[in-house]
Amino acid sequence: MSTLTPTRKVSRRHELREDKVITFSARILGYIEENRTKAYAIFGGIILIVASGLYYSYNQSAKNTLATSEMARAVGRYEAGEYAMALDGDITFRGLLEIAEEYGSTDAGNLARFYAADALFKEGDLDRALTMFQDFRKDANYLGASALAGEASIRETQGEFKQAADLYLRSANLFSSDNVAPGYLLNAGRAFEKADDLQAARRVYAQLKEEYPDTPQARDIEFYIGRVTAAGQE
Repeated sequence: MSTLTPTRKVSRRHELREDKVITFSARILGYIEENRTKAYAIFGGIILIVASGLYYSYNQSAKNTLATSEMARAVGRYEAGEYAMALDGDITFRGLLEIAEEYGSTDAGNLARFYAADALFKEGDLDRALTMFQDFRKDANYLGASALAGEASIRETQGEFKQAADLYLRSANLFSSDNVAPGYLLNAGRAFEKADDLQAARRVYAQLKEEYPDTPQARDIEFYIGRVTAAGQE
Protein backbone atom coordinates (compact mmCIF):
# COMPACT_ATOMS: atom_id res chain seq x y z
CA MET A 1 0.00 0.00 0.00
CA SER A 2 1.40 3.31 -0.94
CA THR A 3 2.09 5.75 1.87
CA LEU A 4 2.05 8.75 -0.45
CA THR A 5 -0.73 11.32 0.01
CA PRO A 6 -3.09 11.12 -2.92
CA THR A 7 -3.10 14.06 -5.27
CA ARG A 8 -6.03 16.39 -4.39
CA LYS A 9 -8.42 16.85 -7.24
CA VAL A 10 -9.36 20.49 -7.77
CA SER A 11 -12.64 21.15 -9.46
CA ARG A 12 -12.97 23.58 -12.32
CA ARG A 13 -15.52 25.56 -10.29
CA HIS A 14 -13.06 25.98 -7.42
CA GLU A 15 -10.36 27.19 -9.81
CA LEU A 16 -12.70 29.80 -11.24
CA ARG A 17 -13.61 31.00 -7.73
CA GLU A 18 -9.96 31.44 -6.80
CA ASP A 19 -9.31 33.32 -10.03
CA LYS A 20 -12.15 35.72 -9.23
CA VAL A 21 -10.80 36.39 -5.72
CA ILE A 22 -7.31 37.03 -7.05
CA THR A 23 -8.61 39.26 -9.81
CA PHE A 24 -10.78 41.28 -7.39
CA SER A 25 -7.90 41.71 -4.93
CA ALA A 26 -5.62 42.83 -7.73
CA ARG A 27 -8.18 45.40 -8.83
CA ILE A 28 -8.53 46.78 -5.29
CA LEU A 29 -4.76 47.07 -4.89
CA GLY A 30 -4.51 48.68 -8.31
CA TYR A 31 -7.22 51.19 -7.48
CA ILE A 32 -5.54 52.13 -4.19
CA GLU A 33 -2.21 52.54 -5.95
CA GLU A 34 -3.69 54.62 -8.75
CA ASN A 35 -5.61 56.87 -6.35
CA ARG A 36 -2.95 57.22 -3.70
CA THR A 37 -2.15 60.78 -4.79
CA LYS A 38 -5.81 61.76 -4.65
CA ALA A 39 -6.16 60.18 -1.21
CA TYR A 40 -3.14 62.09 0.07
CA ALA A 41 -4.56 65.30 -1.40
CA ILE A 42 -7.96 64.76 0.24
CA PHE A 43 -6.37 63.88 3.58
CA GLY A 44 -4.11 66.92 3.31
CA GLY A 45 -7.12 69.12 2.53
CA ILE A 46 -8.95 67.84 5.61
CA ILE A 47 -5.92 68.54 7.78
CA LEU A 48 -5.66 72.05 6.31
CA ILE A 49 -9.35 72.77 7.00
CA VAL A 50 -9.07 71.57 10.60
CA ALA A 51 -5.87 73.55 11.15
CA SER A 52 -7.44 76.66 9.63
CA GLY A 53 -10.48 76.27 11.87
CA LEU A 54 -8.34 75.93 14.97
CA TYR A 55 -6.26 78.95 13.99
CA TYR A 56 -9.39 81.03 13.29
CA SER A 57 -10.87 80.01 16.64
CA TYR A 58 -7.66 80.91 18.48
CA ASN A 59 -7.35 84.19 16.60
CA GLN A 60 -10.97 85.13 17.32
CA SER A 61 -10.50 84.31 20.99
CA ALA A 62 -7.42 86.53 21.17
CA LYS A 63 -9.23 89.37 19.38
CA ASN A 64 -12.24 89.00 21.65
CA THR A 65 -10.05 89.30 24.75
CA LEU A 66 -8.36 92.40 23.34
CA ALA A 67 -11.66 94.01 22.36
CA THR A 68 -13.12 93.35 25.82
CA SER A 69 -10.14 95.04 27.42
CA GLU A 70 -10.18 98.02 25.06
CA MET A 71 -13.90 98.75 25.37
CA ALA A 72 -13.95 98.96 29.17
CA ARG A 73 -13.24 102.69 29.32
CA ALA A 74 -15.63 103.48 26.47
CA VAL A 75 -18.44 101.62 28.22
CA GLY A 76 -17.63 103.52 31.40
CA ARG A 77 -18.15 106.79 29.52
CA TYR A 78 -21.39 105.44 28.04
CA GLU A 79 -22.72 104.53 31.47
CA ALA A 80 -21.80 108.02 32.69
CA GLY A 81 -23.93 109.52 29.91
CA GLU A 82 -20.92 110.85 27.99
CA TYR A 83 -22.13 109.38 24.72
CA ALA A 84 -20.00 111.39 22.29
CA MET A 85 -16.84 110.51 24.21
CA ALA A 86 -17.88 106.87 24.41
CA LEU A 87 -18.42 106.77 20.65
CA ASP A 88 -15.23 108.52 19.53
CA GLY A 89 -12.79 107.97 22.38
CA ASP A 90 -9.72 110.15 22.75
CA ILE A 91 -5.94 109.77 22.73
CA THR A 92 -6.09 107.54 25.82
CA PHE A 93 -8.68 104.99 24.69
CA ARG A 94 -10.55 103.73 21.65
CA GLY A 95 -14.18 104.65 21.14
CA LEU A 96 -17.02 102.23 20.57
CA LEU A 97 -17.22 103.00 16.85
CA GLU A 98 -13.59 102.08 16.22
CA ILE A 99 -13.80 98.95 18.36
CA ALA A 100 -16.96 97.80 16.59
CA GLU A 101 -15.35 98.34 13.20
CA GLU A 102 -12.10 96.53 13.99
CA TYR A 103 -13.42 93.72 16.18
CA GLY A 104 -16.97 93.41 14.88
CA SER A 105 -16.60 89.70 14.14
CA THR A 106 -16.01 88.94 17.83
CA ASP A 107 -18.58 88.81 20.61
CA ALA A 108 -17.01 91.81 22.35
CA GLY A 109 -16.90 93.79 19.12
CA ASN A 110 -20.53 92.95 18.48
CA LEU A 111 -21.40 94.18 21.98
CA ALA A 112 -19.52 97.41 21.25
CA ARG A 113 -21.74 97.76 18.17
CA PHE A 114 -24.84 97.56 20.39
CA TYR A 115 -23.51 100.19 22.79
CA ALA A 116 -22.57 102.40 19.85
CA ALA A 117 -26.05 102.05 18.34
CA ASP A 118 -27.72 103.07 21.60
CA ALA A 119 -25.28 105.94 22.14
CA LEU A 120 -25.96 107.24 18.61
CA PHE A 121 -29.69 106.96 19.29
CA LYS A 122 -29.36 108.99 22.48
CA GLU A 123 -27.27 111.56 20.58
CA GLY A 124 -30.08 111.90 18.03
CA ASP A 125 -28.11 110.40 15.12
CA LEU A 126 -30.96 108.13 14.13
CA ASP A 127 -29.75 107.03 10.70
CA ARG A 128 -26.40 105.80 11.96
CA ALA A 129 -28.03 104.29 15.03
CA LEU A 130 -30.44 102.34 12.82
CA THR A 131 -27.57 100.96 10.75
CA MET A 132 -25.68 99.86 13.86
CA PHE A 133 -28.76 98.22 15.35
CA GLN A 134 -29.35 96.38 12.08
CA ASP A 135 -25.73 95.22 11.90
CA PHE A 136 -25.79 93.93 15.48
CA ARG A 137 -25.87 90.11 15.47
CA LYS A 138 -28.97 89.18 17.42
CA ASP A 139 -29.40 86.10 19.60
CA ALA A 140 -32.59 85.12 21.39
CA ASN A 141 -31.75 87.08 24.52
CA TYR A 142 -32.28 90.46 26.15
CA LEU A 143 -29.78 92.29 23.93
CA GLY A 144 -31.14 90.78 20.73
CA ALA A 145 -34.66 91.85 21.62
CA SER A 146 -33.44 95.29 22.71
CA ALA A 147 -31.67 95.83 19.38
CA LEU A 148 -34.86 95.02 17.47
CA ALA A 149 -36.79 97.35 19.77
CA GLY A 150 -34.19 100.04 19.10
CA GLU A 151 -34.81 99.66 15.36
CA ALA A 152 -38.55 99.81 16.03
CA SER A 153 -38.28 102.98 18.06
CA ILE A 154 -36.34 104.72 15.30
CA ARG A 155 -38.82 103.59 12.65
CA GLU A 156 -41.70 104.87 14.79
CA THR A 157 -39.94 108.21 15.34
CA GLN A 158 -39.52 108.49 11.57
CA GLY A 159 -43.24 107.82 11.02
CA GLU A 160 -42.78 104.31 9.60
CA PHE A 161 -45.41 102.80 11.87
CA LYS A 162 -45.99 99.48 10.11
CA GLN A 163 -42.27 98.65 10.08
CA ALA A 164 -42.02 99.75 13.71
CA ALA A 165 -44.92 97.53 14.74
CA ASP A 166 -43.44 94.49 13.01
CA LEU A 167 -40.10 95.06 14.72
CA TYR A 168 -41.68 95.51 18.17
CA LEU A 169 -43.56 92.26 17.63
CA ARG A 170 -40.39 90.46 16.55
CA SER A 171 -38.57 91.69 19.63
CA ALA A 172 -41.37 90.45 21.90
CA ASN A 173 -41.35 87.02 20.27
CA LEU A 174 -37.55 86.77 20.18
CA PHE A 175 -37.18 86.96 23.96
CA SER A 176 -40.31 85.90 25.85
CA SER A 177 -39.60 87.48 29.20
CA ASP A 178 -42.15 89.03 31.55
CA ASN A 179 -39.73 91.91 32.05
CA VAL A 180 -39.61 93.13 28.45
CA ALA A 181 -41.95 91.25 26.10
CA PRO A 182 -45.23 92.76 27.43
CA GLY A 183 -43.91 96.27 26.87
CA TYR A 184 -42.84 95.42 23.34
CA LEU A 185 -46.27 93.95 22.60
CA LEU A 186 -47.95 97.08 23.92
CA ASN A 187 -45.67 99.18 21.72
CA ALA A 188 -46.45 96.96 18.74
CA GLY A 189 -50.17 97.40 19.27
CA ARG A 190 -49.79 101.18 19.50
CA ALA A 191 -47.72 101.27 16.31
CA PHE A 192 -50.23 99.07 14.47
CA GLU A 193 -52.97 101.49 15.51
CA LYS A 194 -50.93 104.39 14.14
CA ALA A 195 -50.56 102.43 10.91
CA ASP A 196 -54.39 101.97 10.81
CA ASP A 197 -53.96 98.19 10.95
CA LEU A 198 -56.59 97.66 13.62
CA GLN A 199 -56.88 93.91 13.15
CA ALA A 200 -53.15 93.46 13.73
CA ALA A 201 -53.36 95.74 16.77
CA ARG A 202 -56.19 93.66 18.20
CA ARG A 203 -54.22 90.42 17.66
CA VAL A 204 -51.21 91.84 19.47
CA TYR A 205 -53.28 93.09 22.39
CA ALA A 206 -54.97 89.67 22.58
CA GLN A 207 -51.54 88.01 22.65
CA LEU A 208 -50.51 90.27 25.52
CA LYS A 209 -53.69 89.40 27.41
CA GLU A 210 -53.23 85.66 26.88
CA GLU A 211 -49.49 85.29 27.44
CA TYR A 212 -48.80 87.96 30.09
CA PRO A 213 -52.07 88.50 31.97
CA ASP A 214 -50.44 89.34 35.31
CA THR A 215 -48.07 92.03 34.08
CA PRO A 216 -48.62 95.79 34.54
CA GLN A 217 -48.88 96.22 30.75
CA ALA A 218 -51.97 93.97 30.73
CA ARG A 219 -53.79 96.00 33.38
CA ASP A 220 -55.75 98.08 30.84
CA ILE A 221 -55.64 95.58 28.00
CA GLU A 222 -59.42 95.19 27.82
CA PHE A 223 -59.69 98.91 27.18
CA TYR A 224 -57.20 98.71 24.29
CA ILE A 225 -58.97 95.70 22.79
CA GLY A 226 -62.33 97.43 23.09
CA ARG A 227 -60.95 100.58 21.50
CA VAL A 228 -59.59 98.91 18.37
CA THR A 229 -62.67 96.69 18.10
CA ALA A 230 -64.99 99.70 18.17
CA ALA A 231 -62.80 101.63 15.73
CA GLY A 232 -62.88 98.70 13.34
CA GLN A 233 -66.66 98.70 13.31
CA GLU A 234 -66.98 102.35 12.37
